[in-house]
Amino acid sequence: MSEELNNQLRWYVIHTYSGYENKVKTNIEKLVENSGLEEYIQEISVPMEEAVEIKNGVKKTVQRKKFPGYVLLKMIMNDDTWYVVRNTRGVTSFVGPGSKPVPLTDAEVMAMGLESVDITDIDIAVGDSVIVTTGAFADNVGTVKEINLAKKTVTVAISLFGRETPMELDFTQVQPLVK
Repeated sequence: MSEELNNQLRWYVIHTYSGYENKVKTNIEKLVENSGLEEYIQEISVPMEEAVEIKNGVKKTVQRKKFPGYVLLKMIMNDDTWYVVRNTRGVTSFVGPGSKPVPLTDAEVMAMGLESVDITDIDIAVGDSVIVTTGAFADNVGTVKEINLAKKTVTVAISLFGRETPMELDFTQVQPLVK
């Protein structure tokens, strides 16, 4: 796959009839293969999680769907891929406003455990002002004191109760402050 196409891949969420998630996944896989769209629709996922159920006093570990009624697709959105997915039996819609599918953000992809986003290039330097975007300190502005590429973290000095307090934050939790 070309680098250009690879950069266009995004995760999308489709809504399905409840209980049809695996059937929809299988149907889309067949349609992708028959249509020759393997380059454009690369991953189809029904995320599962382990849960402990107690039935008749007996504990049992079972696999259950993390997001019932939803299937996740790593794909390039274009007319062909939209048509194939949207017209698959059991698919009710893409998730997004109106009929416009909206891809998941990198932070959402990481939070859902779909993949770890590999960040090696960051547009922040020591001394820059940044705003915290998520977590307990969201919307606070601070100054970057240190960048750790190996851990993918930045140390940001934030003013709390009149004192400068260093916070170690993930790359995905800060954005440069627009001047």
